[in-house]
Amino acid sequence: MSPFTGSAHRTPDWQHLRYEVEDGVATVTLARPDKLNALTFGAYADLRDLLAELSRDKSVRALVLGGEGRGFCSGGDVDEIIGATLSMDTAQLLDFNRMTGQVVRAIRECPFPVIAAVHGVAAGAGAVLALAADFRVADPSARFSFLFTRVGLSGGDMGAAYLLPRVVGLGHATRLLMLGEPVRAPEAERIGLISELTDEGKAAEAARTLARRLADGPALAYAQTKALLTSELDMPLAAAVELDAATQALLMNGEDYKEFHAAFTEKRPPKWQGR
Repeated sequence: MSPFTGSAHRTPDWQHLRYEVEDGVATVTLARPDKLNALTFGAYADLRDLLAELSRDKSVRALVLGGEGRGFCSGGDVDEIIGATLSMDTAQLLDFNRMTGQVVRAIRECPFPVIAAVHGVAAGAGAVLALAADFRVADPSARFSFLFTRVGLSGGDMGAAYLLPRVVGLGHATRLLMLGEPVRAPEAERIGLISELTDEGKAAEAARTLARRLADGPALAYAQTKALLTSELDMPLAAAVELDAATQALLMNGEDYKEFHAAFTEKRPPKWQGR
């Protein structure tokens, strides 16, 4: 996303989520614990807009996405979204579904790593938000459910049919998206849906530790790695190799590359600048 901004100032308050940042690590918490953090129209829009703002803000170098209370996110609120969509016309429904997809694109396209800290339920849209993250750190209580067919909709919601086969393979993705059955933490780790399985109740702590490690590292190198992982999913090898070459040539002109050599020569840790 472009770092250039217009006249608008940063949004000081977010009504539908909790946001804080400390020393380059942002934490976004879905905070409707009484509803298992079910998403509303406002929550989707806040996530979309916050990620866009942070993508232009060079101070954020890693982000942890978590949920308050007993679970990560139970998906779209049955009353506030599913009930409301029943009275919408096709144009309104298209606007809504495009917005949910924009949230997933924002997670994939933001220039910093996103770590989903998953405990308890990650269902429907909640499962897709975790899927879109760069890392999924989960404790043994985590269970992922792609429930869309169970409400009479396509399993390919919010980019799930694009992302899930690339994470777990077509066979597992077909089963998960068509049947909508829950995948508990041990199986999720086995098929590659979980990046790190922690001890009970330790997912948030482990996610923060990983975020700290990433925030202290070469931010520009991480940003370009993330961009290439997303861009090259559908590229032929020749195009991917050429894009890799162009990216490396640019980074070899960067300050972090020079800093690594200086630190290696002087036998000290690098002082990464993210440029």
